[in-house]
Amino acid sequence: MKKINLLGLSILAVIATSSAFAQMDKTAMVGGAAMYPTKNIIENAVNSKDHTTLVAAVKAAGLAETLEGPGPFTVFAPTNEAFDKLPKGTVETLLKPENKGQLTAILTYHVVAGNLSSMDLMKMVKEGNGKATLKTVQGEDLTIAKKGKNLMVTDAKGDVAKITIANVNQSNGVIHVINTVLLPK
Repeated sequence: MKKINLLGLSILAVIATSSAFAQMDKTAMVGGAAMYPTKNIIENAVNSKDHTTLVAAVKAAGLAETLEGPGPFTVFAPTNEAFDKLPKGTVETLLKPENKGQLTAILTYHVVAGNLSSMDLMKMVKEGNGKATLKTVQGEDLTIAKKGKNLMVTDAKGDVAKITIANVNQSNGVIHVINTVLLPK
């Protein structure tokens, strides 16, 4: 009887361990690269071919060290295509050292303190009767709403970004990939 119980417990332990590892390994593919939940935001972002402009901007603004820190952070990460939608020359101008303050304000406007999954955002939208307001690290608000099955993020100027890839888990937060650069007032 004891041998059967020990065998049963061993099997249950293996199943529970396998399930725990499956939950931890929620690796997502972004920009052709694996985003590992065991790596921080910067360690993952540098590998995404869809986020080279964002990474360059984060480095130019001196924010890489912060986004490698403990967080947690929720980052709405615009793709290269999102940056390409900006007026010609905007990115190049923002990357100049004399515009570091403005670049920092724009980038920190894409970051919210905490680890907010799409389920968390949906719950906040539902509780807010269709809208949720998030305070960014920059200090201004973003508005989250649901459109069909998608979560949309509206900036202070009224521009709307769609979350195209949600819940890219990081060791220090979560990334939601968006298709438009968000701009503060």
